[in-house]
Amino acid sequence: MENKYIPKKERWAFSLGAMGQGMIYAMMSSYISDYYLNVLQLAPMFVLLLMLLARVWDAINDPLMGMIVDRRTTKRGKMKPYIIYASVPIGVLTVLMYLSPNLEKGPLMVYSAIVYVAWGMIYTMADVPFWSLPNVMTPNAEERSSAFSFGRTLNGVGSAVPEVLFLVIGLVLPKILGASDGLQYNKTKYLVMAIFTVVIGIIFYSRSYFYVKERVVIPDVKPVKGEPSRLSRIFKCKPLMLVILMGILSSGRYMVQAAAVHVARYAFYIGEPLEGMTDAQRVAAIEASVSSVKTIFQVCAIVGMFGAMLFMPVLMKRFDYKKIVIVTCFAGFAASIFTTLIGWFTMNLYICIPFILISCIPLGVLNVITYAMIGDCLDYMELKTGFRDNALGSACQGFVNKLGNALATSGIVIMYMFIGLEPEKMLSSEVIIAATDLALNQRFAMFSLVSIVPGVSLLLCALPMFFYKISGENKKKMQKELEESRKKKGIVIE
Repeated sequence: MENKYIPKKERWAFSLGAMGQGMIYAMMSSYISDYYLNVLQLAPMFVLLLMLLARVWDAINDPLMGMIVDRRTTKRGKMKPYIIYASVPIGVLTVLMYLSPNLEKGPLMVYSAIVYVAWGMIYTMADVPFWSLPNVMTPNAEERSSAFSFGRTLNGVGSAVPEVLFLVIGLVLPKILGASDGLQYNKTKYLVMAIFTVVIGIIFYSRSYFYVKERVVIPDVKPVKGEPSRLSRIFKCKPLMLVILMGILSSGRYMVQAAAVHVARYAFYIGEPLEGMTDAQRVAAIEASVSSVKTIFQVCAIVGMFGAMLFMPVLMKRFDYKKIVIVTCFAGFAASIFTTLIGWFTMNLYICIPFILISCIPLGVLNVITYAMIGDCLDYMELKTGFRDNALGSACQGFVNKLGNALATSGIVIMYMFIGLEPEKMLSSEVIIAATDLALNQRFAMFSLVSIVPGVSLLLCALPMFFYKISGENKKKMQKELEESRKKKGIVIE
């Protein structure tokens, strides 16, 4: 089916907005655990509780935001106004998150908790309406899937920007500062990364407001006493519940990015021997190694994850979504087995690279296909109930993403505690520890966070797809019936 609603300029505006959002989200999700544990050196138990409790609040916050957005349509649209409302606050909070204020541990924990929780709330305000946009930009399911696919691809490109900054700053900043204080260097690095990411990311994100049009305008309907609530409709939509379960079980996939910086610090060292170096040279060598190892993982993600995302529009036209998920997740699990075995016997990062790359392919697939599947589930719900809760549906995906990152981050913190890593002894103004200074079992334990843990998660997430029925002829029949139902109700596509 040809694209006949979304002009190319609008498609790019939405996707560039997604890229800006990806930059800002990656700045938080990929680095906040390293920043809290190793730079601010907050107590691991505090970080663990903060991540979990904040996400419990998000479990309430995301659906609430979805219901708020679905409740009314303004003159400027149902989804679009929130893009403008959220832009500046999310930018300011991202910088504040990496400000490193000079406070005692107690006040510092309070400050970090307030900023982190506030960031999550404002990000929900930015995220839920934005990723609901393709559902109202076009009634064409194929075009909607294409918009999601292209948007998620550029979102992934945006998420790579902080990774590039991490590498460049890691190689250049120690030489500019010329200091032996590794702790102060890391504080400066993260603040520079945050400022640059926010400035560029907010420009891209906010401009989408001016170029995206909401065409599928479902009339606002006042609740009728006795009819199912919005949440009830969501929970009774079996296909949607299966997609959400798939997302929760795939939480381990976030480890590849969230834990990569920790693996770079405590599993591998790439560089010249450290013996005989001055303090400044040692800091520069170790930080260059951390940046290089982190970049190796990012390159694997770019080739595997982004490569898969580029091919998704073609794959999604030719194959059922459920088959794509099952096949790629099984392949990712198999690759993780080889990665783990190589790490166990050799701890050689370079031999692991091709298998890490393959295990990143399902990450790209899931990043794209879950949004398209939720769109199909909303079609199903509209056909069965007469209601279409676009924002609440996207809120479910937003919650799954945040919960997945929270579980990944919590797993990292638990691993620190389990193997006895003490950040204040690893990185301080007086000392900086290289991975090779740690016991081999500690190094492998950290490496398992990006090898076997994501693999098992991918295997588990494929299981709900065996019960997912919106595929093949069932999907075609559903879309035809929905089109006829809309015509009968007089729903106009602007």
